[in-house]
Amino acid sequence: MKETPIKPNSRKATKYRGVSCLNCGHPLDLSDRYCSYCGQLNTTKRLVLKDFFLEFLQSIFTYDSRFRFTLKDLLVKPGTITKNYVEGKRFSYANPFRFFLSLSIAYFIAVAIVGFFKDTENVINPNFLFMNSDTPIEIVSNNPEVAAVLDSIQTQPELQNTPLDSLINAQIANTEAIVDTSYTYIPEKDLDSLFVLERISKKFELFRDFRKYTEISNAARGLDSLHYEKDRWNIWVYDRSNLPERIQENPIKFATFLTSKTPFFLFFFAPFFALFFWLIYSKKKYNYMEHLIFIFHIFSWVFLVLLIVLPIDLLIPRENIIAKTVLLLIGPFYFYKALRNFYKQNRVFTIIKFVFLNVVFFIATTIFATMFFLVAATFF
Repeated sequence: MKETPIKPNSRKATKYRGVSCLNCGHPLDLSDRYCSYCGQLNTTKRLVLKDFFLEFLQSIFTYDSRFRFTLKDLLVKPGTITKNYVEGKRFSYANPFRFFLSLSIAYFIAVAIVGFFKDTENVINPNFLFMNSDTPIEIVSNNPEVAAVLDSIQTQPELQNTPLDSLINAQIANTEAIVDTSYTYIPEKDLDSLFVLERISKKFELFRDFRKYTEISNAARGLDSLHYEKDRWNIWVYDRSNLPERIQENPIKFATFLTSKTPFFLFFFAPFFALFFWLIYSKKKYNYMEHLIFIFHIFSWVFLVLLIVLPIDLLIPRENIIAKTVLLLIGPFYFYKALRNFYKQNRVFTIIKFVFLNVVFFIATTIFATMFFLVAATFF
């Protein structure tokens, strides 16, 4: 293949080459464009704006063959990519850990962009409701008082001539009237004698009820009124004592917040799940790290599929129906083929282990996800 001519003022030109690598100090010849030890460009020319800009554009538009091979083998050769990687064919593939993080970050950036441009409000009635007013009022389903008013209008036609805002205010007043806003005061010294989990639960309940009763949102003021010490722990608990109300007020935002933590959950969960593979396939030649690589390739496939079907899901009104269908129908088959191709066991043993691993995965995911998202929710 004929080499592309080098321009005289290019950083790759012979007149700018040195006899040693500026990065690692490895000896070089003037004929060497790159260091054979670390791969850095052999040049002594100082960076100028033009060179920097051109290299930046080249880094964006140059197609990395490793990325192409990783995508292709990950999609159409389940388990084979892991087998090739652990057997030493690593130059052709991207690092599995970095690739997983890149895909997960790319997916949630794409979801965030889509959510920014897409109307996420769940409207009960797509039409505007007019009730003795020239101003249209949009009815949103996550407002319980409005939903109750709509139900009343449907069952009591005589209410249709009543202004909507009057009905809503009456419903709100009625709702507040039946809410118990009292609280039971517990001195801080009495809580110290309780077991740790019970102490935290009682303190959270007290702060929540006191905050609802007094409407004091400032932690310092609230703790002063309760005669509790204003240490970091008490302030943190008081600030999050209205977490259930905030979740109820904006469930979509809360769901989005938890979803954004999914890559971190999978990243930290994978090492625990790898232990089951290490035990089940203990007679195989693979070590713990190679089982872990297999799991990260499986998780990478999930995010890759989600990225691929995301544009299709945008065209369908029902939320993520294509992604759910693909993962439900193709996911189990992909996982089974990956086990077969990587561990090289017969169909009977693979099916038995496939079922067992799915059960373990479901139970372990439920436990770890509950713990992880409960902790994550406290930072919402």
